Amino acid sequence: MIELTSAIEPEHNCKLCPRLAAFRQENRSSSPTWYNAPVPSFGSPDARVLIVGLAPGLKGANRTGRPFTGDYAGDLLYKTLLETGFACGRYDARSDDDLALIDCRITNAVRCVPPQNKPTPAEIISCRGFLASTLSAMPRLLSILALGRIAHDSVLSVLRARKAAFAFRHGAVHEPAPGLRVYDSYHCSRYNTNTGVLTPDMFRAVMTAVRAGLD
Repeated sequence: MIELTSAIEPEHNCKLCPRLAAFRQENRSSSPTWYNAPVPSFGSPDARVLIVGLAPGLKGANRTGRPFTGDYAGDLLYKTLLETGFACGRYDARSDDDLALIDCRITNAVRCVPPQNKPTPAEIISCRGFLASTLSAMPRLLSILALGRIAHDSVLSVLRARKAAFAFRHGAVHEPAPGLRVYDSYHCSRYNTNTGVLTPDMFRAVMTAVRAGLD
């Protein structure tokens, strides 16, 4: 694995990425009631499954402070987690709803919201140490679900696995390290679902495969 950071989560005013820090400050000025900080992982470190997304959405996790909470991607993700037994309670698109994850944790490859939802390669690399620390802090981890190519590539980089040997493909299952499976899915974004790249049934099939892989 790549070098770990000294902390699993970035500081509230993390300055590793100047562009993201400046964008965060703009959002704090224009929307002072929003979370507007690096979004921490959601779920127990004892979980056997880790879901890795791209980055917080501007009006989703950046607003609410919880991964995939408050935008369409979260609507599909948490609905599917509830259906496949990885969550319980009620998802109400707020960080203070009564939703709880079961044997599952959620994080992002990049912890701060990027302009136009597009982190630069340098920003992805700068944040990778936190992903490495997150994986290292999960002693029972068996499966990782990568939502999109950037999350897939970040996970493989953390594991020091050759990307050419484990190409991203929706529905693919890889074993880049002993005892660890990486599942690929297209990101559950509104764009992907509106264009038919990803359907709810396709996403449910991947989550069902992750569930079956634990049994």
